[in-house]
Amino acid sequence: MSEMWRVLDTGLRSAAQNIALNRALLEARRAEEIVSTLRFFRIPRSASLACDQSPAQELRLRYCKAHGIRLQRRLTTGPAAYCDESQLGWELYLHRRDIAGTDGRAVAKRICHAAAAALSALEIDARARRGDEIEVDGRTLARAGIAFDEDALLYQGMISMAIDFGTLSHVLRRPESWTDEEAETAARERMTDLRQLLGPAADARVVKSKLVTAFESEFNMELHDGELSLTEHVRYQRALSEIDSPDWVNLLRQPVVGAPLCAGQQIISGGLLTADVIYDRSAQRIKQVWFRGDVDNSPRRVIADLEAALRGTLIDRVAATIESFFSAATRPTQGLKPEHFIAAIGRALRLPAIARDRR
Repeated sequence: MSEMWRVLDTGLRSAAQNIALNRALLEARRAEEIVSTLRFFRIPRSASLACDQSPAQELRLRYCKAHGIRLQRRLTTGPAAYCDESQLGWELYLHRRDIAGTDGRAVAKRICHAAAAALSALEIDARARRGDEIEVDGRTLARAGIAFDEDALLYQGMISMAIDFGTLSHVLRRPESWTDEEAETAARERMTDLRQLLGPAADARVVKSKLVTAFESEFNMELHDGELSLTEHVRYQRALSEIDSPDWVNLLRQPVVGAPLCAGQQIISGGLLTADVIYDRSAQRIKQVWFRGDVDNSPRRVIADLEAALRGTLIDRVAATIESFFSAATRPTQGLKPEHFIAAIGRALRLPAIARDRR
């Protein structure tokens, strides 16, 4: 007989309320007060920071303040994001027993592949990328992150039902040289939503059903409708008093100069390749990179996949990561070579050459 898990749908709640529920359910799962749980949720428009991010380094704070976009800090990892009511959020609260004690990267890939299979059942070519993204033809459809609390874990995803590209392109940091139109175009080239892919057939109720079926199959269990327990309500109220506060949002405050945004160019056949890069000075890691320029003949997904592969990469591993990416690539790149991308990033970071890890 398969194990019985619970499914919740907590509807539309503020960002702070949703994060407080994250903490309450994760703590309750750690204490084994609840069974493993799938939760669906929605959030009003807000800017969402990962657990380890600083607002000034990720967001255009003046725009957010002027347009009433609330800031909130998640428990999970991943890139900063713009959220609104059109997105469908889902989460799994699990115990390490459920995943046979595998590490965070492995379990993230496993869950992400199951979620991608659920979306593929809608007759779209959805694929997991990195364990924290689901893409269709190279464009991101869903993003995810993970958090651990001893033997309990939270894996959290957001599926784009209909993206407000205009607002999204203003909320998140972007190259200063970009116009609003260029920023929106760049977002549309890199992201997609179910409305674009399915038209009127995009239905959140159907997506939820497909996710339930996919996770039941992946974990060999049955999901049954449930409600929040009294214990969870108590934990939720305690968490909300801390999280619904500027102190929580500003828990990490680092100056924007600690994550500079710079650009570099490399001559390629027929024109220029530009790399716009945000990098973390203290950690010496790439936070975000955008490639643009005369690369129209290269398959869109190659550029998008490379940008995703470089996110979070140590500076001294950039060259090796790019070379490994191209050695594994199965699609032609119309004359673009690893050294072109390496050189563009090296010039952006003002490095004469990006060091290779020869170990």
